Amino acid sequence: MNDNCTNITYRMKQLTNKAILFWILVNISIFVAKAQQDPQFSQNRFNQLTVNPGFAGSTGLINVSLLNRFQWVGFPGAPVTTVFNADASLHLIGNSDGVGMSVINDVIGFEKNVSVAFSYSWRTKFGRGTLGSGISLGLMNKNLNFDMTGIDGSDLINLSDPSLPTGKVAGIMADIGLGLYYQDEEYELSIAGKHLNNPSMSFGQSGKYSLTRTYYLSGSYTIKMADERLAAIPNIFYKRDLASWQADIGLTLEYDKRFWGGLGYRIGDAVIVTAGTELWNGIKFGYSYDVSISALSRYNSGSHEFFLAYSVLLYKKHDHKYKSVRFL
Repeated sequence: MNDNCTNITYRMKQLTNKAILFWILVNISIFVAKAQQDPQFSQNRFNQLTVNPGFAGSTGLINVSLLNRFQWVGFPGAPVTTVFNADASLHLIGNSDGVGMSVINDVIGFEKNVSVAFSYSWRTKFGRGTLGSGISLGLMNKNLNFDMTGIDGSDLINLSDPSLPTGKVAGIMADIGLGLYYQDEEYELSIAGKHLNNPSMSFGQSGKYSLTRTYYLSGSYTIKMADERLAAIPNIFYKRDLASWQADIGLTLEYDKRFWGGLGYRIGDAVIVTAGTELWNGIKFGYSYDVSISALSRYNSGSHEFFLAYSVLLYKKHDHKYKSVRFL
């Protein structure tokens, strides 16, 4: 009798854990599909090209960067995102235009999305600074896997809705974005929109997945301190679609334009700690840790984000060799 009771109790715990896990996964998938289809980042100041094509060529350098984010560590099906960005000022059409490329691999639950976007920015003098007006054209390959299984390998849910397929489905969507990026010695202001053509894909008999238009607004202001090597940089990052909005506010302290650290707050979601440095050879790296404060904080140990970048300004000498301006 005791063995039977123990087995029943064990099975009930399994079923309860599965039910809780399924409920959370469903809510996350709805949240991501309806409210935040685009990946979430914490080091947005170093990831501008991902959302704003107007940023391309704004530094006057050749930039390449790699960002890796592990969100809600320890949570089954949590988002893992990798981003590769590259941009440069190449003067293809005008005297001050820029080009860029952004590749995003985003995995969350039963979704895997791979996006590739190419950006062009036309830059003009505006007031004390420069305004970049950009457009991005790209493709997203979306993969959905409806063969969901639990931790023990058993079926987590039986999808009986005829509008939903079984197994894996995939589709490719064209994507269009626009953006304005303004900068001078003190200010940075970014306004951008993604998925402006509202791309969609069909699956099953009547299933449809659409990318909702998403709008971004961000800015920062550099405040010089008494010690000119020290600066305080308050910043904000805001995004919104038809379903919801999200905002990050933060303050970064920068020393000698090479070392930085800061604190941020994502409203209703997390406290963000960031730090980083730039080496003399143009290599820059940063790290951020999100301390979850939402209801999901009981189910994860926070989010980690790693950033690595290299920037260089090349010029042509008489001997036809290319050198970095940092070593002149």
